[in-house]
Amino acid sequence: MELHIFLFCLPLFFLLLLKPFLRRATNLPPGPSSLPLIGSLRHLSPRLHESLYNLAKLHGPIITLYLGSITTIVVSSPETAKQVLQIHDQDFSERYIPDVITAQPNPESTLAWVPGNQRWRNRRRICITQMFTKQRLDSQQHLRHLKVQQLIEQIKKLYVLGKQVDIGQVAFATTLNLISNAIFSVDIIDTDFEKAQEFKDLVWRIMEDAGKQNLSDIFPVLKLFDLQGLRRHVRPAYMRLHEIFDEMIEKRLESRKIGSERSGDFLDVLLDQCDEPGSDFDRHNIKPLILDLFIAGSDTSAITTEWAMAELLRNREVLQKLRRELIEVIGTDRAMQDSDIDQLPYLQAVVKETLRLHPPVPLLLPYKAVNNVEILGFNVPKNSRVLVNAWALGRDPKYWNDDPLLFCPERFLGSNDLDFKGRDFEYIPFGAGRRICPGLPLATRMVHLILGSIVHEFDWKLPEDVVSPMELNMEEMFGATLKKAVPLCAIPIQANNN
Repeated sequence: MELHIFLFCLPLFFLLLLKPFLRRATNLPPGPSSLPLIGSLRHLSPRLHESLYNLAKLHGPIITLYLGSITTIVVSSPETAKQVLQIHDQDFSERYIPDVITAQPNPESTLAWVPGNQRWRNRRRICITQMFTKQRLDSQQHLRHLKVQQLIEQIKKLYVLGKQVDIGQVAFATTLNLISNAIFSVDIIDTDFEKAQEFKDLVWRIMEDAGKQNLSDIFPVLKLFDLQGLRRHVRPAYMRLHEIFDEMIEKRLESRKIGSERSGDFLDVLLDQCDEPGSDFDRHNIKPLILDLFIAGSDTSAITTEWAMAELLRNREVLQKLRRELIEVIGTDRAMQDSDIDQLPYLQAVVKETLRLHPPVPLLLPYKAVNNVEILGFNVPKNSRVLVNAWALGRDPKYWNDDPLLFCPERFLGSNDLDFKGRDFEYIPFGAGRRICPGLPLATRMVHLILGSIVHEFDWKLPEDVVSPMELNMEEMFGATLKKAVPLCAIPIQANNN
């Protein structure tokens, strides 16, 4: 069978040999040398964001890569990012969908990957107006406070038992339950967080495979064969999550049949949409949308919290400065609340600096050019894949000239009013333009509240096997999101805050 596949594919490979050379006749941006068939693949490492960062240093802020039969344009400066995400945003309103995403049922019904058409606009509008408005988020403050208090109680249990805390795991469990309550009005993880690792592994399998270089993406004619087995590898994760959502939806439909009191949560909103005449929503295609919200809400927020704690533990003077601010503003007799965030500029600076150095989605999600576009005198051809390296933007010495690799929250204090809402293109950890992350308002509240609460309640230290803070492993593991390769484990200290 493998020989038959090889013999079938061989002529297709030869047909593609001349493509990279034919394409060079157009006025494309510069880039590294390429070879027949594989193009520029030899210049890329598994940590794709770093490879592209280094290539931009050599070839400029907008470069061309020939990846199989796909032309890929990479932008790595604020000026070029602004061209793609703001000035020509309509020309880049489509997504280039990785083949592994099609492993889930109804992938065309997602929010992240759906083309920028009316279906996308409907889904985005419903998410923004029914889940992420200030009024809706304010009404759910008590829920966030409850979930964070449960997090604190879990850390206290581990403290009493003398155990280390897996920061990423407990942050993930907390954010997962917050999202689950907003959508389903129930916890999806038990109070002891025992199931957190299962969900974390399912989500990371999806994120990791979505970020891999896949032959099916660079040679679309090979999609049928899934030669690397990525679709087969990721499908069980999708099916397990869809199975969980099916159970939730079935229970809600049964309760609606018998006239039970409505929860008024996001699932009710979606089911109401399913009942609308002419709606393109149904029971099956709302699941990919729910999955998007779960992944975006839990994975990225937990990753950011873990990176923030890692940076704080490597920089104890920053950790102690943050603790002093929290105690001065909040005191020692109550827990942190949403309303405290605006009064905590150093906490905000710590989160901003974490997002600068560790944007949760380092290359954003890939765009697809729907027209030929001219950027800085170069042609970006129709149907090319376009990557925006947000990780590189946060390290551009032209804009971050005070040692851009240094973790320094102070750079966001004083007159520096940069924010992550998509207006400042040297700093776009959540993206920018029409496809900026719609969950930004909720994500920022959750990260500030979780990080501030665990630092306010406890002092922290690294395990004994970490000889010095600067020896803490900060290696990144690349996927669609960027997580710590080695999970951060830390020891809570019940501090005397007086």
